Amino acid sequence: MGEILYNKLIRDEIPTIIEESHKKCVTKRVTGEELMQLLNKKLAEEVEEYLESNSIEELADILEVIHGIVHHRNIDFDELEKMRAKKRDERGGFLKGIKLIKVY
Repeated sequence: MGEILYNKLIRDEIPTIIEESHKKCVTKRVTGEELMQLLNKKLAEEVEEYLESNSIEELADILEVIHGIVHHRNIDFDELEKMRAKKRDERGGFLKGIKLIKVY
């Protein structure tokens, strides 16, 4: 089997899983702006996968990437949740399925 080039952000335990399957991998620890760019790219990738599959597993992957972004931006997740709840209280959520057609 030949090499496969990925150049993408992976979950923390993937290198161990690869090695346990008797394969080798090359990884690089990234930080700062490069990490944020890769997290944003991973978020877009996971959203695309969800849109294609409608899978709850893909929703969980989206949430995991969001947790990673929150962590690396030093945002308190409870504060993020408070902000989400405040916006929901002020403008509502997306539970009623209201589609805006036009305003005049």
